[in-house]
Amino acid sequence: MDHDHMNNMPPPSPSSSSMSNHTKPHMMMMHMTFFWGKNTEVLFSGWPGTSSGMYALCLIVVFLLAVIAEWLAHSPILRASGSTNRAAGLAQTAVYTLKTGLSYLVMLSVMSFNAGVFIVAIAGYAVGFFLFGSTTFKKPSDDRKTTELLPPSSGCVC
Repeated sequence: MDHDHMNNMPPPSPSSSSMSNHTKPHMMMMHMTFFWGKNTEVLFSGWPGTSSGMYALCLIVVFLLAVIAEWLAHSPILRASGSTNRAAGLAQTAVYTLKTGLSYLVMLSVMSFNAGVFIVAIAGYAVGFFLFGSTTFKKPSDDRKTTELLPPSSGCVC
C-alpha cells in the first residue's frame, strides 16, 4: 500500500509551512531528531507557534504536567491497601487513570523532538519525585516499613 500519496494529496514541499503561508493546507515538517528552537508544535496544531511567550508557556505546562503526574503517582490514594471498599477502588482507579493520561500527554509533548520540551519534562519528573517520592520531605511515621533495631541486651549482631 502506497502511503506517500494517500487521499490524492501531493507530498509536502520543503517550502510549504503553515507558519509562513496560510493559504496552503497545513503541512509542517515533523522533526525526527532533537532540535533547539521555539518554532515547534506541541500537543496541538499551531501551539505554541512562533511566539517566545507561548513557547515559555508551553515549557511551563509540560513541566507542571510532569510534576502533577509524579504527585499522583505517589498519592496516598494509590498506595492505600487493604481496603475492599468499592468507593476506595473507584477513587484509586480515577487517580491512576488521570496519572496515566498526564504521563501520556508528557510523552506526546516529548515526541515533538524539541530539546527544551524534553529537558523540562525530565526536570518536571525529577522535581515531582524529589517533592513527593523521595524520603527528603517524608516524616519517619510516613514510611510503611519500619526498621526495628535489636534490643541492646541481646548482644547478637547476626
